[in-house]
Amino acid sequence: MSARMSWRRLWRCLTCLLLPIWLLATAQAGVLTREALVERFPSPFIVGEKDAALPVWPIFKKNMTSTDLAAYVFESVDFAPIPGFSGVPMNLLIALDPAGVFVEVQVLSHHEPVFLDGLGPAPLFKFVSQYQGLSLKQNIKITTGGMNGSKQEGANAYIDGVSKATASVRILNQSALSSALKVARKKLGFAEGRDPDLIARIKPDKFELLDVAALRQQGLLQRVTLSNREMEQAYAGSNGAGLDAIALAKPGESFIDMDVSYVSVPTVGRNLLGEAGWAKLKARLEPGDHAVMMVSRGRYGVVGDDFTRGAVPDRLALKQGELPIEIRDLDLDVTLAAQLGTTAGTLKIFRVISQSGLDPALPLEFYLHVTRNKGMIYPERISRDVRFAVTLPAQFYVAAQPDNKTWHSIWQQRWWEIALLLAALLLLSVALTLQKKLSANERRLVWFRRAFLLFTAIFIGWYAQGQLSIVNITSVVQALMAGRSLEFMMYDPMTVTLWTFVLISLFIWGRGTFCGWLCPFGALQEFTGKLAQALKIPQLVIKTSTDAKLKLVKYSVLAAILGSAFFSAGLTDKLVEAEPFKTAITLNFIRSWPFVAYAVGLLLASMFVYKFFCRYLCPFGAGLAVLGRFRILDWLPRRAACGTPCQTCRHSCEYKAIRPNGTIAYDDCFQCLDCVVIYESDERCAPLMLEKKRARIIPIAPTSGGAQ
Repeated sequence: MSARMSWRRLWRCLTCLLLPIWLLATAQAGVLTREALVERFPSPFIVGEKDAALPVWPIFKKNMTSTDLAAYVFESVDFAPIPGFSGVPMNLLIALDPAGVFVEVQVLSHHEPVFLDGLGPAPLFKFVSQYQGLSLKQNIKITTGGMNGSKQEGANAYIDGVSKATASVRILNQSALSSALKVARKKLGFAEGRDPDLIARIKPDKFELLDVAALRQQGLLQRVTLSNREMEQAYAGSNGAGLDAIALAKPGESFIDMDVSYVSVPTVGRNLLGEAGWAKLKARLEPGDHAVMMVSRGRYGVVGDDFTRGAVPDRLALKQGELPIEIRDLDLDVTLAAQLGTTAGTLKIFRVISQSGLDPALPLEFYLHVTRNKGMIYPERISRDVRFAVTLPAQFYVAAQPDNKTWHSIWQQRWWEIALLLAALLLLSVALTLQKKLSANERRLVWFRRAFLLFTAIFIGWYAQGQLSIVNITSVVQALMAGRSLEFMMYDPMTVTLWTFVLISLFIWGRGTFCGWLCPFGALQEFTGKLAQALKIPQLVIKTSTDAKLKLVKYSVLAAILGSAFFSAGLTDKLVEAEPFKTAITLNFIRSWPFVAYAVGLLLASMFVYKFFCRYLCPFGAGLAVLGRFRILDWLPRRAACGTPCQTCRHSCEYKAIRPNGTIAYDDCFQCLDCVVIYESDERCAPLMLEKKRARIIPIAPTSGGAQ
């Protein structure tokens, strides 16, 4: 009872300490000043005045007698404050030219643990330098192929990632692209109001065998016609009226006659182009690209006689709402496999790249530009736009999902790692549930535990980088304080998967499931401790009272770290180094010598005091112990004789997690199941041995009479 009361007092103290700091927290904002920008962009550049509506600075360049707009400069945190793994967003200085090309990207500030005294900032700076010269109209993809710089292939651009910091650079990439696109939408006419990651997607496997009549009936093939009379009526009352002699002479004949189709939809492309033509088209499109085919006949077509193949058509424009979308001739040599019921005409296929923000769920609004000239020397140009729209039926696309963001691709790429981890977690759950069977054979338990801890250290820790840490908690605290989304965690699927399991297991079994089985650094400590025992290295004997006091240290470390998270991200970055996880697991001991010496020292300490760091210093373990107090099961078996009088399990517990009265201190238990082995053993459990012994005693019944 006294232990529970002390915990309650500790919890109340932590709450009273941290709540006022929480209420004083404020969100981060941009930090650039005009003076700082003048230093960054010296003559011949001129820094303009900051936009009154957007936190954007125009940068001009003196060019002979003119002053041209060179770039827009802004901070990513003002437009896309996506939290990093510390819970604090990375802040980037981004310079974007009027064509949507990155002029410069620099890191203004960050709190990413892996780049703070870990890998160091150099890999981060090298990564962001690759954006220079890349365009927002390209698909910017992060690779691990070691290309040593950006590489461009058509609509795609590839940049090298950073080993050991995969999730961090993906968050940085999303910050750079999201903020740049928001500025481009407002300043450069890009994708007004649309997020390229939040649009509908064409169903790539949706195909129906349809003839031309069925395609027209479903709205997949649309006929656009305009007679000479209708075109003349469009110019009525203007200076362009009566200028087209052919229209006046033959008003009933066709001025425009064309078939329009969304040819990148499989049902459309395969039916109209045939399999050979469809294969040619797909070979020219990048993932996410769209294609529209127009077969024009009549007097006026979508391109003029002087049109350059592969160029942007000067007669045709595409919009969605207020968003102008660039279309470009694919210059693709294909023939129709299906007859459209008219003369052949001129076939053109136009591509729309994926970064344009085109949404297949919205109508494609086309504008065909028609111009008449009046006069000879300085002719007056009178123009009209013929508007027509193409709408794709809903069954041919997947509607946008609110979470259809870039982290999805990370989960898809790491599917087998996630599957293997889930299989291991299922195996562990079954083993802990059937603990009696597993512990019935001590040798089987020993080998199962060794194998699982080896898997934890090698796969979960070093390979998959799934070491949970106090940083996961402080990052959530800092993100919530600033009112930011926790979506940043989704960039690390291994962490999310482990956290989901750990949170469930906390309320079933307590903190020991993670600390005893799933912590990579804990596994390393256990191996070094067992090695010391095998080498017969003398173990330090710590008094029970001293052990109890030392176990409180980790709660002090936890309180200090959580407290700092509310008012100083920089201080938090330093205090979280109390954990050696980044040094030993994330960076494989490749770090400056003080950090390596600290991590190695803790492993050596565990050779003399079993799992020294886990028991006395680990702030993450302390946090789990606090949450684990809400568990629903006291699941380790106990007998009435445990503790009174039997003390076998207590003296055998290397964690000192069994009280003198025989009950389990689950806050300190690592679920090694050694006590369950003793509990089930006829040769080691004193109460069980006594019961067996009593059962073997044959009672002697007294005789009814005396001796004769």
